[in-house]
Amino acid sequence: MSATRGEIRPTDAPIKRALLSVSDKAGLVDLARGLAAHGVELLSTGGTAKAIRDAGLAVIEVADYTGFPEMLDGRVKTLHPKIHGGLLGRRDLDEHVGAMQQHGIGNIDLVCVNLYPFARVTARGCTLDEAIENIDIGGPSMLRSAAKNHAAVTVLVDPADYAVVLDEMKQQGGATTFATRQRLAKKVYRTTAAYDGMIADYLGNLAKTAEEPFGETLHLPLTRAAHLRYGENPHQHAALYGNFLDVFEQLHGKELSYNNIVDIDAALRLMMDFAGDPRAVLAILKHNTPCGVGAGSSVLDAYQKAFATDPESPFGGILIASHTWDLALAQAVDEIFSEVLIAPDFTPDALELLRKKKNRRLMRWHQGRMPKGEVELRKVVGGVLVQDADAALEDVRAAKPATKRAPTADELSALDFGWRVVKHVKSNAIVFAGPDRTLGVGGGQTSRVDAVKLAIAKAAAQGIPLAGSALASDAFFPFPDGVEHALNAGATAIVQPGGSVRDEDAVKVADERGATMVLTGVRHFRH
Repeated sequence: MSATRGEIRPTDAPIKRALLSVSDKAGLVDLARGLAAHGVELLSTGGTAKAIRDAGLAVIEVADYTGFPEMLDGRVKTLHPKIHGGLLGRRDLDEHVGAMQQHGIGNIDLVCVNLYPFARVTARGCTLDEAIENIDIGGPSMLRSAAKNHAAVTVLVDPADYAVVLDEMKQQGGATTFATRQRLAKKVYRTTAAYDGMIADYLGNLAKTAEEPFGETLHLPLTRAAHLRYGENPHQHAALYGNFLDVFEQLHGKELSYNNIVDIDAALRLMMDFAGDPRAVLAILKHNTPCGVGAGSSVLDAYQKAFATDPESPFGGILIASHTWDLALAQAVDEIFSEVLIAPDFTPDALELLRKKKNRRLMRWHQGRMPKGEVELRKVVGGVLVQDADAALEDVRAAKPATKRAPTADELSALDFGWRVVKHVKSNAIVFAGPDRTLGVGGGQTSRVDAVKLAIAKAAAQGIPLAGSALASDAFFPFPDGVEHALNAGATAIVQPGGSVRDEDAVKVADERGATMVLTGVRHFRH
């Protein structure tokens, strides 16, 4: 009995005819052999047909099947009614079956296509003509036709699915199930959407200028990596998209929360700015801002310096180490409650100890530098803000002092350490530092002088002397009062971007007190 137009009935009939046309030949011959073993007639084109034929398998060229020659340098070969009719025709609708019989159109039950390598060609650098020639037309058309008719047609766009389909055919007498066909169809539309978006972005980026460095469009071909229990708060739904879980490998603990992921991201960004430092570096973060950072001869030494900055805030915090997490550090950290511990690796005995607490997440990270071209997105009402990631890291030692006195070697080391940390503190941000540790951190204030006062108060609460310390400020001092408070607390060196109409006032105060001040010229707001 024929279905009605509004009712599509899945057809789990054995696959009899398949069309294979791929640019990536990985797994092709095994797929073709598997299909041929089920008696499937193989159609193909160009290099794909040659590869199948060279493997000793029978294959019919599409041009012979359609009776229409490949033309226009291969631009027209599969764009034919015998191809798309064979893909789109509904097997459950008498009208379609009759029309196909009338015009000599046979069913095509499986399509395997992967697209021209547009991304690879444009990424290595090419002319516009080369890019245009790598825009696939026939491939996406066949994929979309087959995916639309997945009630009857199996469509393959990913070599990882070849073996899955062949195994299912063995179990289903040469057929595939509707569930598999639907899953594969979803993958097709994700693939073609990403492909079209990539082309649109490439062409839109041709108009980029120094004044307008972003393209006309922005497509994000992100696949959901995980459902999250909730968002920032329990009443908010949340999910993770993209390749975050390729950068981090979870070794232990319950699933990551939204807030965990935000904190982990902040931790890694901070640690990236210490890449290349030969010392072991450890940072403690809370609410995605650092509350203590230390560097030392071992990860335990670094931890002790970081923890001493603010022993209260690490409760429920995030700890990240630049070097392998060893047993000595594990024993020290085990005394406090921490949400996430992150390192490039963990020793087996450290892992054994740390895994004893089920709620503690252990993460191994694999990313050493900020990916080239990384951008940051922030949702706003009715749109999205886009900016380059703040990957800048100025060489404080190369900056010219604004004061009469230049920094000493120890002061330069402390300025450099504080400058690496302060860009990761919520603005307004102030960090008092020594050559190998933070001494006081003040951030998230509505005035810069209040951030200075907070950092001083934090240090005083722990009995940490600031005499001889360096102060780092993420942005300029609008008034000299912040500088005065820092110098009164004991700081002798200051690093800041400069750029205020009152820079001379701040420099004058430093000169009068015999302090040194370095201006980097680069601001690092983090809101």
